Amino acid sequence: MDSRTVRQRHGARAEDLAAAHLQALGWRVIARGVRIGRDEIDILAIDPGPPVTLVAVEVRSAVTGRFGAPEESVNARKLRNLYRGAAKLRALRFLPGGEPIPRLTWRVDLVAVDVMPQLGHNIGGPTFRHLRALSG
Repeated sequence: MDSRTVRQRHGARAEDLAAAHLQALGWRVIARGVRIGRDEIDILAIDPGPPVTLVAVEVRSAVTGRFGAPEESVNARKLRNLYRGAAKLRALRFLPGGEPIPRLTWRVDLVAVDVMPQLGHNIGGPTFRHLRALSG
């Protein structure tokens, strides 16, 4: 039996969908769910570019649009935490499992996943919005 909450299961599904979406675009996912102290990077991937870039990807999703678009939930504090986690990870030069991190330029992106799009908008599958190089 899965002991995760509905929200946790939904988030994990959105991360799976986002990772598959990025890979379909030619990206190489090198890690998922990377914890660095209090911070977490949902997906760490290499964007083939040009230029080739190391990207810390935050994944956001929502079951309904009742509380706005998923990307609207990323506030200034969350953005600071994302950049702090990415910077710490780069400084460490290795993933928690010991794999080296490629020495590339980097950025922080957000992939918003609508798992169940509203009627009339891409019925039959998730939709993705990819916001590159988030800034505060």
